[in-house]
Amino acid sequence: MRFFSPLEQFEVLILKPIVFGYDFSMTNASLSLLIALFLFLLFFFLGLRFAKLVPTPLQSLCESCYVFIVSVIKQQAGQKGLRYMPIFFVIFFLILFSSLIGLVPFAFTPISHLVFTFSLALTCNVAFIIIGFKENGLPFLRLFVPNGSPRFLLPLIVVIEFVSYLLRTFSLSIRLFANIMAGHTLLHILSSFVTGFIHAGYLAFSILPFIIVLAVVILEIGIGFLQAYVFLILLSIYLNDSFHPLH
Repeated sequence: MRFFSPLEQFEVLILKPIVFGYDFSMTNASLSLLIALFLFLLFFFLGLRFAKLVPTPLQSLCESCYVFIVSVIKQQAGQKGLRYMPIFFVIFFLILFSSLIGLVPFAFTPISHLVFTFSLALTCNVAFIIIGFKENGLPFLRLFVPNGSPRFLLPLIVVIEFVSYLLRTFSLSIRLFANIMAGHTLLHILSSFVTGFIHAGYLAFSILPFIIVLAVVILEIGIGFLQAYVFLILLSIYLNDSFHPLH
């Protein structure tokens, strides 16, 4: 009997080599992202294509998702933040559907790779810096000088605030990547217990691990929603800092 490493599920594999000067090969990671995008578009297409005054259950769910995301952005970043609602909307559902796809057996989870979550977080934080200077000009740098700070501690405080601001990218990316990777690794290990008992002929002993696997799957679905929500909340808070650096 062959045992597989729980980390093999995170290996990026080339499905279709495509090279035209640059490498555009289709991998399991890019395929999963395309599927996540397709599910996102399909979900809202089916929910809103034939919208009615008395909404269907799916239409109500789509509208509730929209109202939820708008309310989070408005609460954390104010009315100005709604300008950037479309990109936040896409990011939220990209994270959510990517997480849910990873729970399908033999599927790949893009957000379990640090390079993907880091790229997403870095892009957003660079955009927030640009927005900050666009909205405030050089006074945006006051973000690194908290109100009421003692003058003799200003150099130290500015350095600490600046480093803290740079670490936002790492905290955003590592939090998402670590939670998803840990959950899927646990699922793989527990599933190996189930298959191991079945192959060994101890079917009765596989019942308890199987129940635990189902419980962890339900937990991971909840974690997928939670991680998308936390990412949305933090992006909205960071956007608010770009609008109001003196806060």
